[in-house]
Amino acid sequence: MKLEYPMRLQTYLAKSGCGSRRGCEQLITGGRVKVNTNVVTELGTKVERADVVTLDEQMVEPSEHTYYFALYKPKGFVCTNYDPYEKLYARDLIDVPDRNLLFHIGRLDKESTGLILFTNDGNVANRIMHPSMQIEKEYLVNVDEDLRREDLEEALKGIYIDIPEPYKIKSFYIQSKRWAKIILTEGKNREIRKIFSYFGYDVKQLVRTRIGCIELDNLKIGEYRRVDPKEIEDLLAGENSEGVPDDRRH
Repeated sequence: MKLEYPMRLQTYLAKSGCGSRRGCEQLITGGRVKVNTNVVTELGTKVERADVVTLDEQMVEPSEHTYYFALYKPKGFVCTNYDPYEKLYARDLIDVPDRNLLFHIGRLDKESTGLILFTNDGNVANRIMHPSMQIEKEYLVNVDEDLRREDLEEALKGIYIDIPEPYKIKSFYIQSKRWAKIILTEGKNREIRKIFSYFGYDVKQLVRTRIGCIELDNLKIGEYRRVDPKEIEDLLAGENSEGVPDDRRH
């Protein structure tokens, strides 16, 4: 991607791998960003190529290269890029020179495994995460007792747990007594775990297998691959590949 100056500060940060555009706006308003040693909290501030920008006293610089990676996150790894209480970071599994520029698109909790996307493209990340895109996320869920179809049918309608908005699944497919395929389009914090806990289940395994048209495919746990820009285009165009038989899908 060609860098053009002057550039909005939140765009500069996003292209430097500091997070999505919205996340970078929060960094600015939170007083964590300096331009030429001066704290800047005003959104829309423009920076020039020669300006020195720091986040938490660490200099950041944008890259003209755009990266997209798909990672099969193992259990025990966190998606955040920094947490003083954690040692295992998912991003560290991506062994490339510009790894420090990457940030995750969405997240998986520490105990969950599966597909997570990383990029340094803040605009694309923001579009993928925006609720209006309605991008499907597919999960395999294993619970501690036999599944009851009526519970999942209730989750299709939406259930209220701890926030004013309902937790809701788009569709489900019961694969066996204790395994189900669940599809979401929003992805609230720990949504699947909260839904199953609401009905009295304990989630034993939670694996995300697909985000839109991008799938785990042949990746093994801990492995990653580059995602072709055409795959990102298809993802943003809404091209999904659900693959659930019509006669068994709900």
